[in-house]
Amino acid sequence: MKPVQLAAPCCGHCWHTAANPCRKLIECLTRGPLCHDDDRCRTVRAGRLAVARRGGEGTVLFIGAGTCGMANGASRIKDHIRSFFGTNRIDAGLIEVGCAGYCQREVFIDLLTGTSPRLSYCDVTPDNVDELLAEVFLRENLKNRFLLGRWDDGDGTFAEVPLLADIPFFKRQNKVVLENCGRIDPSSLDAALATGAFRAASRALHTMTPAEVCDVVQASGLRGRGGAGFMTGQKWRVALDTASAEKYVICNADEGDPGAFMDRAVLEGDPFRVLEGLLIAAYAVGASKGYIYCRAEYPLALDRLRDAIDQCRHAGLLGHNILDSLFSFDVTIKQGAGAFVCGEETAILASIEGGRGMPRPRPPYPAVSGLHGKPTVLNNVETLANVPLILAGGADWFKGLSAGSSAGTKVFALSGAIRNTGLVEVPIGIPLREIIDDIGGGALPGHRIKAVQIGGPSGGCIPEERLDVAVDYLSLQQLGAIMGSGGMVVMDERSCMVDVAKFFMEFIRNESCGKCTPCREGTIRMHEILASFTEKPVGDELRRLERFRGILHLEELAQTVRETSLCGLGQTAANPVLSTLRFFRDEYEAHILENRCPAGACRGLKTFSVDTTLCIGCTVCKKKCPGNAIIGERKQAHYILEDRCIGCGACAEACPSKAIFEAVPEAPAQGLGCAESA
Repeated sequence: MKPVQLAAPCCGHCWHTAANPCRKLIECLTRGPLCHDDDRCRTVRAGRLAVARRGGEGTVLFIGAGTCGMANGASRIKDHIRSFFGTNRIDAGLIEVGCAGYCQREVFIDLLTGTSPRLSYCDVTPDNVDELLAEVFLRENLKNRFLLGRWDDGDGTFAEVPLLADIPFFKRQNKVVLENCGRIDPSSLDAALATGAFRAASRALHTMTPAEVCDVVQASGLRGRGGAGFMTGQKWRVALDTASAEKYVICNADEGDPGAFMDRAVLEGDPFRVLEGLLIAAYAVGASKGYIYCRAEYPLALDRLRDAIDQCRHAGLLGHNILDSLFSFDVTIKQGAGAFVCGEETAILASIEGGRGMPRPRPPYPAVSGLHGKPTVLNNVETLANVPLILAGGADWFKGLSAGSSAGTKVFALSGAIRNTGLVEVPIGIPLREIIDDIGGGALPGHRIKAVQIGGPSGGCIPEERLDVAVDYLSLQQLGAIMGSGGMVVMDERSCMVDVAKFFMEFIRNESCGKCTPCREGTIRMHEILASFTEKPVGDELRRLERFRGILHLEELAQTVRETSLCGLGQTAANPVLSTLRFFRDEYEAHILENRCPAGACRGLKTFSVDTTLCIGCTVCKKKCPGNAIIGERKQAHYILEDRCIGCGACAEACPSKAIFEAVPEAPAQGLGCAESA
């Protein structure tokens, strides 16, 4: 645990400790000392604050050491930097920070000196970091090939605007929740306090009643960012008004959506913001105990959370009689085992209580009867990270951040077939096309955007022609998608929408807890139907007709699962199916009527043939075939048995004479057209 300097006494007159708290501690950090008048102490406090704001004294390097940075070699880069500093006798600090969001350009290294603004260098690897260090420290060439940002060559000085402001990836964003991620040391309470951490909590504890806190949050229009989008202040008010001697607050960090990493990045980059939001929530509802439910697959986030909690306890910001407010609150981390259903609030309660993570019927809602039967408020990481900002800036300020009817900003994990991938924070209500084209950079070279899957496995696929939709709760629901927790996967013409629906349905089927019949049986059957569409049909035309009727059965089944499932997982499980049927029905019909995948992605529909005039009988294809579908003697033409061929294409890749080719499916039989069979 790092030492906390800002909250440490400046002299013998200072008496704040966790056991003997001072109610003016947070205010004293910027205007202190307040308990006595001493110029020397003011100088000491001002010096500590300046160091905390910079991250250290002298020259400081900040290295992106979130999970994405670590995956790109940040640990080895740190070793190179320390070795370089030692060899060249360079006196400079090295601080690990979280992800700045531009994951595609990791590893980032920021430079802060006394003579220039903070500079960001990107695409740093263990193999080229020595080149960067030599340019910066030996040749004093700050304008080198690694620099990301704008340089004003007009008078030879740096631009006064933030260096990243003109980068397309950052220009349209509005970093509110992510403002400190990649900028400050996430393992240092001093760094957090220097940027304003716990000021809102101190104000709430000393100048506001719990009801007033609930009123501000409700007036702000903050909705849950974990998927359901329920009004946060309304949930808090219900818990506050429910009489109980014991109440709980829970931070839901069980981020299980494929392609989603928003909560992980916030916990790795600014854990103190989340803890402050949890503290405010506890005060607002009258809870004395809190849990952070985080999946065990997030080891770095868990380490930084533990460190942050320990520092807050040591500084008296968690524990008994916080800041002499007579309010006590502490936090426990509960590790989840990775079950997707444990993202549902009642399943989290069951898991924390020691049972199997399974949802239960509602009402009663957790705000009335939750953990151990007591009133319990659950909010996800991003929701809680917004709370201190709302109390600091006010409800009207928060509403003004959005570009539509809903309030605030939303963090999305942008991934898939797009030029710029990473974590983005944008005003709610911004057109989806702006995120894809302006921030994401559009389609990969030589390809075109086909659809965007938004909202995780329970979300929907929005076609390219609908990308002008506003990214808010109601507009997305009208297209069969949801805001969800913030996963956003971009697909181009190489993606098959039937296969996409099958992929997400397989995930949901495997993650269903099995408690209710519609979800348990319905998701299995929907996956079976989708799988049959991506395989070659077996049988006569009557069987093919029945296969086409499977679309109608699939649609009816999806609606039934949506309307009758117990929890949110089952109720939204059909979204990938229904949205792809709505916007890409022609692809389903091509699979069924023409035995053809327009995107060429469904291996089970591919058929290969041998050009006997080119085949030299080398038997290479026969040896490579995993389905034993190729027959023929050496030095004689070979043949492919269609009923055994699994469409993998290994034979075509191995054939030295290029005699094997993908066959074009036959045209559909008469009488099986769309209108007639429907």
